[in-house]
Amino acid sequence: MSKQLLDRIEYLVLLVAEFAARSKVSEAVAYRYLNQYGALALCNKHYNVMHTLSVEENIQTLKEYCQRRGGNL
Repeated sequence: MSKQLLDRIEYLVLLVAEFAARSKVSEAVAYRYLNQYGALALCNKHYNVMHTLSVEENIQTLKEYCQRRGGNL
């Protein structure tokens, strides 16, 4: 596996863990929620920009993105 791919995976895992902690849910629940509302695909697509922003900014963006698509966490 390339270093770039490993970096991307590591970042997505970090975002899921932080989202879970801030939403007070398990990481499994956070993963399913973010996946269900397309936020993980968004992170993967826009990784090149997102990884340059703060985690706080990205978590807020993911929360708002999921809510606009019907999420309620």
